[in-house]
Amino acid sequence: MIKILITDKTDESIITILQNAGFSVDYKPDISREDLLKIIKDYDAILVRGRTKVDKEVMDRAEKLKLIGRIGVGLDNIDLKTAKEKGIEVVNAGAATADSVAELTIGALITLVRKIHVGDELYRRGVWGKNHCVGTQLNGKTLGVIGFGNIGSRVGKIALAMGMKVIAFDVIKDLVTKSGLDVEYVDLNELYEKSDIITIHVPLLEATKGMINRDAISKMKDGVILLNAARIELYDLPAIIEGLESGKIGGVYIDTELKPDNLYMKKLMGFPNVLITPHIGAQTREAQKRAVEVIAQKVIEKFKKS
Repeated sequence: MIKILITDKTDESIITILQNAGFSVDYKPDISREDLLKIIKDYDAILVRGRTKVDKEVMDRAEKLKLIGRIGVGLDNIDLKTAKEKGIEVVNAGAATADSVAELTIGALITLVRKIHVGDELYRRGVWGKNHCVGTQLNGKTLGVIGFGNIGSRVGKIALAMGMKVIAFDVIKDLVTKSGLDVEYVDLNELYEKSDIITIHVPLLEATKGMINRDAISKMKDGVILLNAARIELYDLPAIIEGLESGKIGGVYIDTELKPDNLYMKKLMGFPNVLITPHIGAQTREAQKRAVEVIAQKVIEKFKKS
């Protein structure tokens, strides 16, 4: 019998789906790395979210492993090079969580520019902060979208409905030009120069790590708003902090896995025009249910045809 190991908290309906398909499923959402290394040799597939790191050491211990499933989108916690060398298939949930991440991005943007978080915080402290909450209208502003795939294109679609102008860059130009949306394709430098707001939706790769750096920021408009519901590592954090201190950056949103005790996060928390959430992009009931359904189907297809 095919044995499946799930090592992160997820919608537990996936257990029933896989068991009904004839698989043995062990759900160990709090398993330690030490214990994972001890038992991984017994499993044909491992399904993870963002907590578990499936690196070379794990795969070297995995004598039977044929499939790694990411119940989400990002694959930066999986050593793709080693998986390819060992012939282990890696799958993710594709567009299953895209709507939730796009909605969060737009929600964060509105919160930042209308200073909703500031008004709420002051009110809870007993302060009538109306004069501290003079905001900015989004209608008529230019949104630059870096990465126009499943999530970026959805963000662009919502922004267009709000009366914003949308420009976009993607390494696959057709994703923009053939999207069917009223979106202009531009190169990165032009996007930096023309955008009032910039949102980034690209995977974390060596080529994208720290791409929003001092050079990129220097090309942006004064007071630019930056949104990042992808990976915080796409930002050069010292450059972001410098931009906030100088006023070059007018506001920042980050959805991050870094904890509040991180030195950079401590610094960022000191700015009232910075909004931070604890990696909740796909943290909706609908997204989680859809993600496990997609991954379960990919597991079933993989082993039923083997």
